[in-house]
Amino acid sequence: MLPRTPRPGPRPRVSVIVPARNAMPALTRALTSAMEQTIGIARLEIIAIDAGSTDGTAAELDRLAADCPALKVVHEEPGGGPGRHRNTGLDLARGDYVFFLDADGRLGPDALRRMVAMADQNGTDVVLGRMASPSGRGVPRAAFRHNQLRTDVLGSHAYSTLGPWKLFRRSLIERFDLRFPENCRTDEDQPFTAAAYLNASGISVVADYDCYHLTRDEAGRHPARTGLTDRIDAIRLLFQTAARYTQPGPRRDHVMRHHIRRELCGVLRALPRENEADARTRFLPELRRWATDHCSDALFRTLTAPERLMVHLLRTGRFDDLLTVIRSAKEDAGRGRLVEKGRVYWLHPFFRDPAADVPDDCFDVTDRLPVRHHLTGAAWHGGSTLRVRGRAEVKGLEAGPEDRTALVLRRREAMDELCIPVTAIAQETAEGEAADGEFAADVDIATANGGAPLRPGVWDVFLDVRAEGVSRTIRFGNRHDEGLDIGTARRVVTAGPGLRARVTPYFTTPYGNLSLDIGPAPGGAPCEVTEALWHPSDKGTLVVAGRLLPPGSPPRDRVLRLRAEHTDGRVVDHPVRYAAGHPAGAFTARLPVRDLGRGRWTVTLALVGRGDGPPCAAPVPPPERLPGTRWLRRGRPYYAKPLTGRGAATLELRIAPVRLLAAARNRLGHRT
Repeated sequence: MLPRTPRPGPRPRVSVIVPARNAMPALTRALTSAMEQTIGIARLEIIAIDAGSTDGTAAELDRLAADCPALKVVHEEPGGGPGRHRNTGLDLARGDYVFFLDADGRLGPDALRRMVAMADQNGTDVVLGRMASPSGRGVPRAAFRHNQLRTDVLGSHAYSTLGPWKLFRRSLIERFDLRFPENCRTDEDQPFTAAAYLNASGISVVADYDCYHLTRDEAGRHPARTGLTDRIDAIRLLFQTAARYTQPGPRRDHVMRHHIRRELCGVLRALPRENEADARTRFLPELRRWATDHCSDALFRTLTAPERLMVHLLRTGRFDDLLTVIRSAKEDAGRGRLVEKGRVYWLHPFFRDPAADVPDDCFDVTDRLPVRHHLTGAAWHGGSTLRVRGRAEVKGLEAGPEDRTALVLRRREAMDELCIPVTAIAQETAEGEAADGEFAADVDIATANGGAPLRPGVWDVFLDVRAEGVSRTIRFGNRHDEGLDIGTARRVVTAGPGLRARVTPYFTTPYGNLSLDIGPAPGGAPCEVTEALWHPSDKGTLVVAGRLLPPGSPPRDRVLRLRAEHTDGRVVDHPVRYAAGHPAGAFTARLPVRDLGRGRWTVTLALVGRGDGPPCAAPVPPPERLPGTRWLRRGRPYYAKPLTGRGAATLELRIAPVRLLAAARNRLGHRT
């Protein structure tokens, strides 16, 4: 049965694609959850593909479609995996966005409205909605610790969840001709999602609402794990996808590290369960190519010692030694350590065995040593000195008199790094015994930078903890006394002659580490800008993202506006939108530059009082790579061009009609 001919009318916002085979009775619940979305059925199309069901699924789809014009049903012959049927849905989809709904999953009632709003507001191509399950098992959590308005695979844990239950912008799918592999028997969704992530202009995360519920309540519909041959077929596509859409360097290493650790090392650990002759002839050559082609030296150094050892033996073709290492992995994991010249080595039987001939780097565990640390306080001591107290120790190592811990401050997006020595302090435990590792560090805002004040910006707090000549630098603050209110340490301090600074200690989201936000005193900037770019689908609109200073909830007595001010004094204000539940007061705002008159416009963010108080403003810094843009106004081309090279701290735009004759001459000049 072919789908119904689409009715004339506006394009739907979302196409919900539901492949189904023998999916009763869960299918009814899944489709009902789509039909009852708060975004409204008129803004949806639901495409259900029956893959030759024999349990009444086909009849149920036809019954539901008879009462719901938005539901289109396709009946296909059985065969292939879910990828084939999802591709059928993609070929028919007309929506601005696509969401893949499994027949045994369901959507939260407000899921699509929230995800579409997130994508629209931030111009992102993929939106992850928080997932839930009745048992709580099998649901990714790292990616959903907090809302993220706009991020990518480097700035989030999105790549750790490669299932297809996301909102995808359909123009992204069509631009790169993304489709699901149809011959994979397992994990066919992962190459598709990986390709979307790697080509997306941005990724958003909705973490404050359960958007998708993984029920999986009928085990019969989910077959047991397929064999190693099928797993390798799927993994091959993942490596090919990652290599195709990334260039050698840190971004590729970040992506490949996920696949080396999870897929390649996972297969290696499964090898002893396979026929040894098959493993040698069918699997080992390809696994070795993956380790050689996709695991760079920089990536190799980030692996754990057991992973490095396996990858090294695989690269060198030492299959017998590799099997020996895998089979004795549990026994060898608890072997001791050697401390030597500031490094710590795992005493594996192969370590410095001349017959094994494995480099020491494969056994270096220094960067994996656990550090116990705890923040006990941060309070002002004197006019401009913040005293940070805590304790720290490298687990399993004894600190000697020469081992001195230091507090390390690193300013974001800069090369600035400062080390502040700590002072050991005597403390007693509840049992009256001396507590090891207690310290205090004094951060003088006025002199910490080599006698000069700390520069404005966000300074992240680290600890350099030393023991037995070994140094471990770790982020500090996520373990702290219960009830410690870091917000009470906010203060305006004198940072030098005639210089006052606002200092805001706060815990970062989502990890809860300690950072110091140094900025202008009250009356200065109310916020900071984190990004400014042209909207991907409307080149005449500037999108500005940022967060409040100090971090926190939006003020009740003042309103933040994105402001464009012309040289003749004209002012145009536009509202900002805050991210729901974001503790730092993150926001985005849109400036429709296409509606501004010709001339020079300065762009700022103004905090306007509801009464008669004067506004205070924050500059929108000129982005390093913001190009010019063009659009049509009443049939005539206009352009907006950032004015650069003038040392300005605030974005300034020149808006004017395109001089067609001059543009044509420029084109001809470039060609010659």
